[in-house]
Formats: sequence, C-alpha cells, structure tokens
Amino acid sequence: MNPPPGHQVLADAAEWFALFRSGEASEADVRRWQRWLEASPEHHRGWQMVERVEQQFSDACGDDPDHARATLARTRDNRLDRRGMIKGMALLLGAGGLGWAGWRVTPLPTVVATWGAGHRTGTGEIRELALPDGSRLWLNTNTAINTAFTPESRHIDLITGEILLATAPDDRPLIVTTAHGQVRPLGTRFTVRGGDHATLVAVYQGKVAITHSSAGTLTVPAGQQARFSRTAIQPPETADPAREAWHKGVLIADDIRLAELVDELSRYQHGYINVAPEVAGLRVFGGYSLTRPAHTLALLEKVLPIKVSRPLPRWTEIRPAGARAEKGEK
Repeated sequence: MNPPPGHQVLADAAEWFALFRSGEASEADVRRWQRWLEASPEHHRGWQMVERVEQQFSDACGDDPDHARATLARTRDNRLDRRGMIKGMALLLGAGGLGWAGWRVTPLPTVVATWGAGHRTGTGEIRELALPDGSRLWLNTNTAINTAFTPESRHIDLITGEILLATAPDDRPLIVTTAHGQVRPLGTRFTVRGGDHATLVAVYQGKVAITHSSAGTLTVPAGQQARFSRTAIQPPETADPAREAWHKGVLIADDIRLAELVDELSRYQHGYINVAPEVAGLRVFGGYSLTRPAHTLALLEKVLPIKVSRPLPRWTEIRPAGARAEKGEK
C-alpha cells in the first residue's frame, strides 16, 4: 500500500484542480502543473484523490447543473488573476487510475448489504428508532442495520456505522452482531461502533457481554469500553461519557487535538478536510454541532489561530491563520 499524500501535496493538488476548473489557466500554468505532476508519484496520488472527491461532487450535482456551476464559480473569487483560457484540464488524467488504497473504499458486499438494510442513515444524518420491544435506538451518520424480533429473541445486525441503544426490560435475549463478533446487553445503555478492523463497545449504564468465537466472553461494566477484532478482545478502558453526545448532534471536545475533532467531523460531511500539520495539534474545548459541519468549522476559525478555505467543492483546507491560501507562482 502506498503511503497517503502529505498535507502540502494535497493542498497543491486541490489548488491546481481549482485553477483548471476555473478555466483561467495559461499555457505556462499547464507546463508547471505537468512538471509538478511528474516530479513525484506522491503528486500523482494527490491529484487522483482530488479527482475522486470532485467526481463525487459532480455526481451529486448532476441533476442540477446550475447549482454545480454556481458552486464552482464561488471557488474562483479568491484565485489569482491568470489569463488564457484552457478548458477541460480537470480531465487530463481521466477517471482512470483512482485506485489509491489510502482513500477509503467500502467493500462491495458491505455496499450491497447497506442498500438492502432495513434501516440506514446517510452522511450527516442521525435518526432515532423505537424498537418493537420498547427499546430506543439511535443510528449515527452512515449507519445501516437490520433488526429481527421474534417471540424467542431480539436481534440487531450492525452492518456499518454506529448505534446507541437504550434497552427496555424484556425476557428475550438481545444480541447485537457486528463483523467481529456479538454483543449482548444486560439491561443497559451503550454504543457500538463498527470499523474496518475492529468494533468499539462503550457502556454507560448496566453492562455488556462481548462474545468472541476464539477469545471467549468479556463482560464490560458501566463506565468502561472495549475493542474487539476477528482475532482478539482488547482489555477494557475508561469510556468517555461525552462520547454518546453524538445522538443529540453534538461533538464534545474536552482538550482534544484539532486533528481528532476534524477526523470525527469528517464523518458527517461529504468530501475531504485537509489539516496542516502546523495546526493539527491545537487543543480544542467545547461543544460543536455535528450536523452542521460548515458552522462548526466557522466557529473554530473564530476561536483558533486557523484559516478555513474551500479551493474546491467538497474540499476543505485548514491552515495556520495568515498562511497564504493561494498556490502562487512556481
């Protein structure tokens, strides 16, 4: 697997892409871009990632070309004045070669299962469900589940994403299944977050039993959390009580790094947020909206020494305040 492109490479790729989309690139710009692209395989990977994000934007706006043109036009307002009209440069490399492994790609079986799920949420959507037994369940962003309630048992299959479950009294066993094992709540309130390599269970009330095919069973009490993969169950650790605030659409930051906050916020919006390493370690406090990522970033820009810019639709750059947002001449 190739390493992911660095922040500066991604920032440069986004600036080049925005320039070509603006139609204001000169022939000299094209030559500089070609030299930049050929200078390193990392530059190729960065360009391919920007193409992928832009393609997602184009797909989303395909039925509304006026909206797409208006959105793209806004990216031109802060660009340097460049003469010469060279159209269509955004497609020079075409749509091929987008298999960069660092960009998250959901396996096809999961995609199929997600679309066929009984309940699911889209990006940035949080939904509450009342289950047949009286339990309450919340689905976090990009979550898909199936439920099966019979006279003998209650079963929730977490296909992808994260759930918060507050169980109701019932004599029937309740089992939550993920790709890595099973979770059985014992009168409780807890979250289950699935991932590519492991599942995280955090318990806020009662206790939860994690059952693993090869590692046996581990009971996690209130105030603790544990991760389990296909091969092992990790020892429990202290759970963050603010972690469940997502079901209210709130992200609680208690002295966390800006990069950590952005990683979480990225789950609630389309596209990509590129954080400069100079500001990635800034400490963040307070409560922030998960369902309005743009509002959260604007608020962070007011309280932290950062500058937020959007050189392309669905592409956000976070740099130190005062840093030049334009690519400039090379």
